[in-house]
Amino acid sequence: MDPINTEVVVIGAGPGGYAAAFYAADLGKKVILVEREKRLGGVCLNCGCIPSKALLHATHFLAEMGESAHRGITYTKPAIELDKLRAWKESILTKLGGGIAQLSKMRNVQVVTGRGYFEDSNTLRVETEQGNQFIKYEKAILAVGSKPSMPKAFDLGNPRIMTSTGALEIEEVPAKLLVIGGGYIGMELGTVYARLGSEVVVAEALPAVLAGADADLARPVVAAAKKAFKEIRTGAKVMSMATAGKQIKVVIEHEGKKLEELYDRVLVSVGRSPAGDDLGLENTKIERDDKGFVAVNPHQQTSDPSIYAIGDIAGGIMLAHKAHKEARIAVENICGQTAVFGNVVIPAVVFTDPELAWAGLTEAEAKARNITVEIAKFPWAASGRALSFDRTDGLTKLIIEPETERILGVGIVGHNAGELIAEATVLIEMGATAKDLALTVHPHPTLSETLMEAAEMFYGHATHAIGKKKAAH
Repeated sequence: MDPINTEVVVIGAGPGGYAAAFYAADLGKKVILVEREKRLGGVCLNCGCIPSKALLHATHFLAEMGESAHRGITYTKPAIELDKLRAWKESILTKLGGGIAQLSKMRNVQVVTGRGYFEDSNTLRVETEQGNQFIKYEKAILAVGSKPSMPKAFDLGNPRIMTSTGALEIEEVPAKLLVIGGGYIGMELGTVYARLGSEVVVAEALPAVLAGADADLARPVVAAAKKAFKEIRTGAKVMSMATAGKQIKVVIEHEGKKLEELYDRVLVSVGRSPAGDDLGLENTKIERDDKGFVAVNPHQQTSDPSIYAIGDIAGGIMLAHKAHKEARIAVENICGQTAVFGNVVIPAVVFTDPELAWAGLTEAEAKARNITVEIAKFPWAASGRALSFDRTDGLTKLIIEPETERILGVGIVGHNAGELIAEATVLIEMGATAKDLALTVHPHPTLSETLMEAAEMFYGHATHAIGKKKAAH
């Protein structure tokens, strides 16, 4: 094949990669998007956030059915057809992947399917089904993402030991499922399988699950999970695993005891690692840290002037919307503008039941960094909207700077917390104060007004709850 010349080549068509390709094309650049999989969208769309949320939504109805008897509504036992569930999930991914492909065509972004490999700092070789395609470029954006971590001790080559990718295929509903890791991936997928009927045990090595969240916000999630799961073990270390017929024999060290147990399947969700191997990075000036992440400056530029890196491969918080933001920054710098990734508020959402979300400074971070803050909380037990659908286990929390009353952080746990956190992100980004939020009229009855009432709690005059009176300045 004859070499192709382009201004910008993007390697990886996930949320960061296709966002970068589209934005660069919108700004007038000639762009080629390289993706090794036939369906665009990357991990997030194909084996990450989209399929997991689809399955959480589908199985949510199973949980709802079991909680409606006290309302006078009962159901017969539901029938679960895994083939139809998988087909429905797959139809969503096909539609979204096709939509990205169509948007690529409309923007004149050329898509090349194959594995990209750097020959040097300005040449990419793509191994396609038709043979090697060479691309000469002025600037490259590396957006190859990450992959599930699988410790060598657990990698037995047994399909019953799954990563998140395998778990999302829902090949079967195991009678007994062990989830190793109590982070957001383990807790979300554990929720899916528990709703489908699996007996779920979570083993987390740290003293608490969902360790990144404030303890008071994680508490309702843990309480609900303890009801849905058989057991949540913290401070638990998985010592070994071995194939035992059609089961997996697992040895777990917990509370000073060694437990030997059999499980039908095991989900290993102990984090993700950068997918930077076998890309020819050693043929460029790119530098990687000891964990394999590509080093970038605040402009998303690597140590190679011709190459930028965004998303999971560049380290930091591994979230799709963080990659999307970094895509914009990289493209603007390539186009001669000055953009930096600094003081950007990145919200986080855990799609458990209840959902857990936060943005900005957490209370735990404030304590760790010796930052003096004031905390204002509004319990959802006082929310009419939460009462109307029996979800009073929620809490809305503000982290406030005492001198300026500026909102530094917000945490929300409860039904649809992920949809509520965007308002909080805007408040923090714009430097809003608790007074700004308290004076903003929110519709009633909604969950969104818990944000307003949390701000009113700060001043001691929330309508639906009693708060401590704040002295006038």
